[in-house]
Amino acid sequence: MPTARERARARTTEAILAAARTQLAEVGAAALSLRAVAREVGLVSSAVYRYFPSRDELLTTLIIEAYDAVGEAAEAARAAADGTARESWVAVWRAVRAWAQAHPAQYALIYGSPVPGYAAPPDTLPAAGRVGVVLGAIATEGRADDPSDPADHVVAAIAPDVSATLGVDPRLGPAAVSAWTLLFGTVGFELFGQYENVVLDRETYFDHVAGAAATAVGLP
Repeated sequence: MPTARERARARTTEAILAAARTQLAEVGAAALSLRAVAREVGLVSSAVYRYFPSRDELLTTLIIEAYDAVGEAAEAARAAADGTARESWVAVWRAVRAWAQAHPAQYALIYGSPVPGYAAPPDTLPAAGRVGVVLGAIATEGRADDPSDPADHVVAAIAPDVSATLGVDPRLGPAAVSAWTLLFGTVGFELFGQYENVVLDRETYFDHVAGAAATAVGLP
């Protein structure tokens, strides 16, 4: 059972993160300031550094939190789906889109423009791969018996550890990366206003793209 000191630290940590999320929505990740967060929480700047020694460490925590949140949404959608692999695939795509629409600032943090001067450390990678792992599992389990595989030089264009991380056959790697690009590119284009006066029925179009990606990975 956590001690009173540990509970107090956890409450302060969450208050700092909540203030940082508000900053993300108001000024964007590039302008995130530990001093401004400290003021919002009612702490002196030096006190915040005891929880997050630098802006980059705070950003890393927010990034992992966002990746985990969208990953959990994808996993929950797959668990709740009760149909074919193709239907599970589309359900996961819809869950990612819904999460992005509900959390646009966090989506922009992980899939928008890079933050100047910040380099994400390796410990963000497991969380970043959660959506891909879910889709990879669906593709592997539901793939048709005789899929159309790409040429060897196309397979070789994808880093071997990508397929391993996603849990897919290396010959599925190009289609998996293409699906990943389509998913987050389509969500991002909608979220950031690129479809204005272009796509009139966003849901219908999104489902069409999800279906095309499902076909590309071999889902019947």
